[in-house]
Formats: sequence, structure tokens, C-alpha cells
Amino acid sequence: MVAPARTFEEIMLAEPDRFWEVHRGRLREKPSMSESHNRVIWRLVRDLSAQLEPDRFEVRVNMGRVRSGETTYYIPDVYVVPILGPSTIRNRPYRLEVFDEPLPFVVEARSLSTGNYDVDEKLPVYQGRGDKEIWRLHPYDILLTAWRRQLDGTYLESRHSSGTIELIGLPGVVIDLDVIFA
Repeated sequence: MVAPARTFEEIMLAEPDRFWEVHRGRLREKPSMSESHNRVIWRLVRDLSAQLEPDRFEVRVNMGRVRSGETTYYIPDVYVVPILGPSTIRNRPYRLEVFDEPLPFVVEARSLSTGNYDVDEKLPVYQGRGDKEIWRLHPYDILLTAWRRQLDGTYLESRHSSGTIELIGLPGVVIDLDVIFA
């Protein structure tokens, strides 16, 4: 007898120590990241956590997944979840943490192991989901590329290498790139 096929979520739950993602129906493991990648992520998370109200927002780092349809699940490097917001996983024990609803802030940092993968493959999915603000940090070139959702649903792209930036998805939160890239 042939065993029934497992769903992507069942596979990901069965191997919780592996960082499984699904891109257009193909299962793949998110690779390990470099020290430079991890350093900019840690500094960003530290800054975000200090400014966000803990009863309103949670910061996720390489955990949980954002989903687009049934064939694409990604683990962003960093994203912010409104506590009163996405209800996708609330009160669902033994379920994979998956967010279908648009999020206020999603971040990928370029790594030698991912190259342009985060922009070429993940960015269009994040934009298609309607995520409010999407960042790509490039620790080697000291560059932030930000895509901010406009009222008409399009995204405005901007590039920054220093200074402060107030997040549109999280009003009042200001990130100092000089600290992030130090």
C-alpha cells in the first residue's frame, strides 16, 4: 500500500529543526547565513524591539512562515506581526505558524548563500501579498533597498546607505542605518 502524500505543512512540522520553505510547489531548505548577515539582522531586531509596544507587536526572526496561496511558504529573516492582527495561527495548537494576511514590515538581508534569491523570487511574492514595507539589507555594500506600498497598491522603491528611516508600516518607529550597518 502506498503511504498518503504529506502536505507541506506536515513535512515542515515533522522536521522542526530544519528551515523548510516552499517556492512554487518545490520544497527547499533555507541555507545558513553569514556572520555579516546575522549581525545586521540582530542590530535591526534589537532596534525594532526597543521601539515596538510589546502588547501590540511581535518581532519574528527566522521563525514562522508567510504564505502566498498553497504553493509558496517563505521564512523571512525578520517580520513584524500585529498582536491584534493576523489571526491565521491564533489558538491553533500543533499547527505550523503561517501568516496569510499582509504584514506591516518584512525584511530580508542579502547573504552569500542566497545571492539575489531574496529579491528575484521572494520580493514579488511579498508584494503580491500586499505587505506594507519590504526591506532588503545588503551588509556587504552597506545598502538598504526599501519597497513601500502606495495607496494604489504599487510599490515605491528607494535606496539608503545611512541616516534614519521612519517605517510607514509602523508609524513612530525610526531605524538608524548607521547603527544597523556599523
